[in-house]
Amino acid sequence: MQHPEDQRRELGLFLRSRREQITPDQVGLPHTGRRRTPGLRREELALLAGISATWYTYLEQGRDIRVSEQVLGSLASVLRLGRHERDHLFRLAGHAPAAQPVDDEPLAAQIAAVPRLL
Repeated sequence: MQHPEDQRRELGLFLRSRREQITPDQVGLPHTGRRRTPGLRREELALLAGISATWYTYLEQGRDIRVSEQVLGSLASVLRLGRHERDHLFRLAGHAPAAQPVDDEPLAAQIAAVPRLL
């Protein structure tokens, strides 16, 4: 089992790596000129996720704070995480992976061919 400090540090690294992959254009934010780092700023991600920039910064820094499943879901949406990345995010934050809507993944051809009874 991983030590809680290591897990929080890994959570912060994971969030940062995904934040750096999302451009402001992808989330509808205006281009504001030159950026020192790639991707979204912490403040931008926090705004889009509906949380405070300070609290998000603490989370990314690996501080000992509890994050709700609702906040994790919001972060996952803004970061455009796939199912496996989303599950990983939830596990790193100490939660069981969130249930996904049925439409999240395409149906296998054999299953899609079965007529719906309802």
